[in-house]
Amino acid sequence: MGTIQHVTDADFEEKVLKSDKPVLVDFWAEWCRPCQMIAPVLEEIANSQDKLEIVKLNIDENPATAAANRVTSIPALHVYSGGEMVKQIIGAKPKSLLLNELGEYVG
Repeated sequence: MGTIQHVTDADFEEKVLKSDKPVLVDFWAEWCRPCQMIAPVLEEIANSQDKLEIVKLNIDENPATAAANRVTSIPALHVYSGGEMVKQIIGAKPKSLLLNELGEYVG
């Protein structure tokens, strides 16, 4: 099962856009309370399936990637497949709602 890795401006293209399976990117920041609330939920999802890769990108440390992906509110969860963003989820949600929204990628 998966563990959550951290990505940066430098390796975003390689680890996310060029991945051979769908990747959920959690755009977050240390000071963001909802980001801290959703982190354990994402850990649970990462540990319970292996169809969807889950990574985190700190927007304060990696502003170029956050800006290029038009992240204006966090937490922002973007799913990329084949180098393209295919789903966007904004805000912290309970695990059941996240799993429902991610159904086609984690089912």
